[in-house]
Amino acid sequence: MKPLFDTFLFGGDWNPEQWPEETWERDIEMLEDAHINEATINVFSWTLLQPGEDTYDFTMLDRIVALLVKHRFNIVFATGTAALPAWMVREHPEIIRTTFEGKRHVFGGRHNFCPNSAYFRTVSGKLAGALAERYAGTPGLAAWHIGNEYGGGGGLCYCEACAAAFRDWLKAKYGSVEALNKAWCANFWSHTIVDWADVVPPVGYGDGIGSDWDPRKCVVSGLLIDYRRFQNESQLACFTNERDAVRRFDAATPITTNLMGTFKDLDYFTWGREMDVVSWDNYPGMGMPASRVAMNHDLMRAVGGGKPFMLMEQTPNQQNWFPYCKVKRPGEVAALSWQAVAHGADTVQFFQMRQSIGGCERFHGAVIAHDGTEDSRVFRETAALGEALGKVAPRIMGSKVRARVAVMFDWESYWSLEGCVGPTAGFAYPEEVHRFYRAFNRRNIAVDIIPSTTSAAELERYSVVAAPALIMVKPGVAEAVETYVRGGGRFITGYMSGIHDEHDLVIPGGYPGPFRALAGVWAEEIDAIAPGETIPVRFGGAVDDKSAVAGDSGAVSEASSHCCGKCATGNAADTADTKSDASGEIVASIMHLEGARVLATYGGDEFYAGTPAVTANVCGEGETYYVGTPLDEAGMDVLIQPIVDAAGLEPTTTPDGVEIAERYADDGRTFTFVINLTDREQHVTLPALAGAADLLANGRTIAAGNTLAPYQVIVAER
Repeated sequence: MKPLFDTFLFGGDWNPEQWPEETWERDIEMLEDAHINEATINVFSWTLLQPGEDTYDFTMLDRIVALLVKHRFNIVFATGTAALPAWMVREHPEIIRTTFEGKRHVFGGRHNFCPNSAYFRTVSGKLAGALAERYAGTPGLAAWHIGNEYGGGGGLCYCEACAAAFRDWLKAKYGSVEALNKAWCANFWSHTIVDWADVVPPVGYGDGIGSDWDPRKCVVSGLLIDYRRFQNESQLACFTNERDAVRRFDAATPITTNLMGTFKDLDYFTWGREMDVVSWDNYPGMGMPASRVAMNHDLMRAVGGGKPFMLMEQTPNQQNWFPYCKVKRPGEVAALSWQAVAHGADTVQFFQMRQSIGGCERFHGAVIAHDGTEDSRVFRETAALGEALGKVAPRIMGSKVRARVAVMFDWESYWSLEGCVGPTAGFAYPEEVHRFYRAFNRRNIAVDIIPSTTSAAELERYSVVAAPALIMVKPGVAEAVETYVRGGGRFITGYMSGIHDEHDLVIPGGYPGPFRALAGVWAEEIDAIAPGETIPVRFGGAVDDKSAVAGDSGAVSEASSHCCGKCATGNAADTADTKSDASGEIVASIMHLEGARVLATYGGDEFYAGTPAVTANVCGEGETYYVGTPLDEAGMDVLIQPIVDAAGLEPTTTPDGVEIAERYADDGRTFTFVINLTDREQHVTLPALAGAADLLANGRTIAAGNTLAPYQVIVAER
């Protein structure tokens, strides 16, 4: 596809307003020495631009823009609306958020506006329009950046304006209180609504259970699910309000806002449909495995419809908000940057260009550190990365990732799973998705992340589709999956899946609900496993509990009437001869077979030892695998490898932390990335690349066997 930008953007956030003007030009000259060609500006400048109700002052911003134009920089132009001015909060206190416990914020922080404040939408849209009117057509203007990290650090808002807007939202959605009561099962604990005025947001001093940072649970779960949906739409309306204001004066420049990976509060699939290009901020947590970072990149690519994305932020060295913040090791930032490119990034950008001397981010890494020179290790490494990207990345731009495996990610299942009051508090939804993703990534098999509502026609593109912990099954999802499986697809699901409908109500008829016939099992009970404990899982073991094999006669006959009934004994993942040991954690589904065959059984001394833990069921031309417990890596490996083999996928073995990924250009070229994301030497065998040229090593010929230095990257073009 045609690249979105004319050049590969390498740069990031530059905040010259924090420094004397006489330092600005020297900053730019140093950044040029580091091969930086882009600056993201005006992210947090609202007060400087609008010091009063009816007053705009663009004089400083004019000088900043003029300097960037003089040096032929590309500009990502933010609207500056992510932090409220103090005067605005003083004169319009309703503009700022109210907490989970009902306390209205005072001035301070950022990302702190009420998304249903009519005043906020008016003034933020007006400022965005004024900026676009003034700066549209500026040489080098590459993209507009609306707001910043929507929802990050602020939490949901629970003010009276949000409560009133929520009631209107519910009226439009349900039409009557009778329909609302049915959707929420509101007769529970006498929560029946008789008037719309009785609806109260899920606050901590009402039905909410949790905290301002994470209102995880609620007495009436449908209330919390709907409030999350409403708040997501409210935040998105703030974005589209500013976007549309910009569009009135600039019809062509791409518009984005920076997302945050698996951030819980916003359903990014709904946001991606409103953005010209997805951009996101990659800040791996301490000890986060490389496969988890890869999953985040793939998720952001998915939010953008599979198109290349912008890596809007990462740190060139330390982060600053962990209890302790280690510096990045030599070569680590470059490896992380190339990993982003390998998964679809067409830019590499940082926060920040120059390190602040004040504020809570003064110890956050920067290209220009507090020493203010080009002598630092970080500056030199940034310059080397910029030089390499400048030589190689432009030819990669516009190429795409191709995958034959898909893993579903569903924000509403995220909210629903972590909102369950029982059977355990041990689930973190993104980590369950990663559990399945990692099994493919460690085999260097490309993965697309897809929404659960993907159509049957789109599912047909994939040889394997996994739906980890898909607790909420929305209308049409089960039917699309069944069509996919009957047509020859391989579908993997399991514990906690198929339990809730779109209202967060349990689907009657036994777990896994609409997947029961497809999976050929009835998960009668869900046992919780204590934190730190595991349950043995034996692949290839015999089933001991005959009741678990046959099931209760009534349940079997009812389910079997819908089952494909085409069960086999020797298909993919049939591991009867492997006798491999693994373990599960968090929960264990106690299952009865209803046509499925057993791949693994529970060990240990629980009453359900010897009963099915993992099963497979043939339906039409395809097969469904049901995983009854969150398996460890050994268990996932035993499960996935036969599925990979049967699907005709081509895994490549590399040491842990070494990733191979590919992007494909429309003209037939393939770009292969081999990335050592560890701090130690790793040996890899690359027969497919033998004789090819390493673009990062001046065309050096790649051998079949290679010893990679810590954080070394190889890029080959074929």
